[in-house]
Amino acid sequence: MASEKPSRNDLPQVLLLRPPPSFYLFGDQFYLSDKFQLLKAYESPLPLSEFLTTHAQSIRAILSSGGAPVTAETIRLMPALQLVVTTSQGLDHIDLGECCRRGITVSGAGTIFSADCADSVVGLLLDVMRKISAANRYVKQGLWAVKGDYPLGSKLSGKRVGIVGLGSIGSEVAKRLEAFGCSVSYNSRKKKPDVSYPFYSDVRELAADCDILAVCCALTEETHHLINKEVLKALGKEGVIVNIARGAIIDEKELVQCLVQGEVGGAGLDVFEHEPDVPSELFELDNVVMNPHNSVFTYESFQDQRKVVVGNLEAFFSNEPLLTPVKND
Repeated sequence: MASEKPSRNDLPQVLLLRPPPSFYLFGDQFYLSDKFQLLKAYESPLPLSEFLTTHAQSIRAILSSGGAPVTAETIRLMPALQLVVTTSQGLDHIDLGECCRRGITVSGAGTIFSADCADSVVGLLLDVMRKISAANRYVKQGLWAVKGDYPLGSKLSGKRVGIVGLGSIGSEVAKRLEAFGCSVSYNSRKKKPDVSYPFYSDVRELAADCDILAVCCALTEETHHLINKEVLKALGKEGVIVNIARGAIIDEKELVQCLVQGEVGGAGLDVFEHEPDVPSELFELDNVVMNPHNSVFTYESFQDQRKVVVGNLEAFFSNEPLLTPVKND
């Protein structure tokens, strides 16, 4: 006689602090597995600290999204915690130092979003430089027939592009922009020996030698407000900046001031420093194109994300190697 399949209530629990974006799009069965069950803290009437204390001994893994920080305080309430799996490529919402001290493994989204982010960089650049969104509004408002031709834009081809952060996303951006005939240089924590692009250790010097600055690095203590007033002024009145990384890498107040005063030529922004709040000064600027932090949101990327997230958790509970472990540098 075949043994009965274990009840879902007997499966190990994975803590979910809040619903990830995929739940709103595909439903809360998106990460369904026969290897684990989700423990949804946001459905409990208990305060989070009390909820975590109640389940402290049973939580071995957390499934986290960018909007649900995994802080040192949260981690310390879970003595049995061994793994944090995040749905995002960025890791700034996880206290990696505390995880390292506690011997907790972290797994990320790997490189599944790199292509989508790189596509978004190109899309934002084309939009800003060719004035696509602004010209679209011009036509829809009936201004073409009244005011005549729309002002000229600038071509992307042949421009000098500086990439801040030449990781998996930055490298994909470089490949795409090389196809436009752009010359690429980069700034990173250290020079990459297998890369032929010119390396700049100083991001201000990189900006001064470029027409376009593409921000693709991770948000860390070192990169917080890395793009400051001096960098923006070095980029100059004709320069364009694109950010698909994290909003706080740019000093947003300085960026707004430079754009309003014409000290920077334009911006394509997918991320902001205080999301979802966006500086209202940017709303009327035709040389600024904005997305609601959705550069990775495609149907294909979410399906890849589901495979990686579920695959990492199933591997953990089966005592098998993780698909995308994060290295502790």
